[in-house]
Amino acid sequence: MRAMLWVVAVVGGALVLLGLILEAVRWLAIIGAVALIAAVVLAVVKGRQAMHHSAGRR
Repeated sequence: MRAMLWVVAVVGGALVLLGLILEAVRWLAIIGAVALIAAVVLAVVKGRQAMHHSAGRR
């Protein structure tokens, strides 16, 4: 009986940890996607500014 309680406790703990890890991975993926979009937008804005400045010097 005691061994079965240990098995249930270990499996329950593993499932809780797995759930937490998967939740963290999901949030990290969301944060990474937002950062990637922000980097692309900044690159486009900086590129347009550089094109505008180089065109004005001619």
